[in-house]
Amino acid sequence: MTPRRKRRLPQEAPSPPPPAPDAGEEAEAGSPERLYAVTGLHDGGRAQLDLVTLVVARSAPPPSGTPEQAAVLRLCSAPLSVAELSAYLDLPFSATTALITELIGADLVQARAPIVRQALPDRTLLEAVMHGLQRL
Repeated sequence: MTPRRKRRLPQEAPSPPPPAPDAGEEAEAGSPERLYAVTGLHDGGRAQLDLVTLVVARSAPPPSGTPEQAAVLRLCSAPLSVAELSAYLDLPFSATTALITELIGADLVQARAPIVRQALPDRTLLEAVMHGLQRL
């Protein structure tokens, strides 16, 4: 007769104690209060932006701007998409669009549609050009 193994039951880890609230400490980045403070929009109006809209800075960050606005203006010295900005800033897309809307309203950034590559030219056009070059 072979000895039977005892079944191990999963043990629950003790829950960590909740962190003590600190009045001087800034709210957690994922909290709704923090996102509202980042965006600062009161009327809810936003520019029509999608993930691939390119954003370009038009000026340097003003001294009166928020740290998030300064970060957007520094990052957008070269065109960046809204999706890239959202990832670099570690903010949700909705908060990023609200932040960019503020900057557009202050004329600090410019948003434009991405450059779309045109479809390949018609094959008959390419053949006509090729035959014309061969006749030369």
